[in-house]
Amino acid sequence: MVWGLVVLGVVVVLGGWLVVTYNRLVGLRNQAESAWADIDVQLTRRHDLIPNLVETVKGYAAHERETLEAVIAARNGAVAASSPGEQARAEGALTGALRQLFAVAEAYPDLKADQNFRELQQELTATEDRIASSRNRYNATVQAYDTAREVFPANLVVNLFGFTEREYFEVDDPEARGPVEVQF
Repeated sequence: MVWGLVVLGVVVVLGGWLVVTYNRLVGLRNQAESAWADIDVQLTRRHDLIPNLVETVKGYAAHERETLEAVIAARNGAVAASSPGEQARAEGALTGALRQLFAVAEAYPDLKADQNFRELQQELTATEDRIASSRNRYNATVQAYDTAREVFPANLVVNLFGFTEREYFEVDDPEARGPVEVQF
């Protein structure tokens, strides 16, 4: 009788621990997915601003076609990226292309004075700041999730229920790590 109660107690404690650990991992995974959705919203906003910016520049710098096409190609690559790693690489390329576009804009005083261009630059800069903030939140959440996955004995639950590692959203290009510089 006593051994039966001991076994029952051990089963209840292990079952409770299993449920708590599973629920914690699910919560962390959902937080990471929510944080990624925040990044996706900001990246979509950025991608939507870029065609307007390119169209504005076209009116002043039509002969800079190669730079404009590079920005559009980089934007399309960023829109098509699916995983955080692919997205990070594509966003790094897009940031580099935008830097070239702003360098071209420096050569056109009338363009720099254009109200629409300045507003688009300001919106893009604000969006870059929101992307950086969202990226920090996402990476912190991924770190907490991955740490919870890797510690013992939680890693037994991970293996049992198939919780997979999440990918960080990191920009490879050191120059692309900061926001796009806007100068008037």
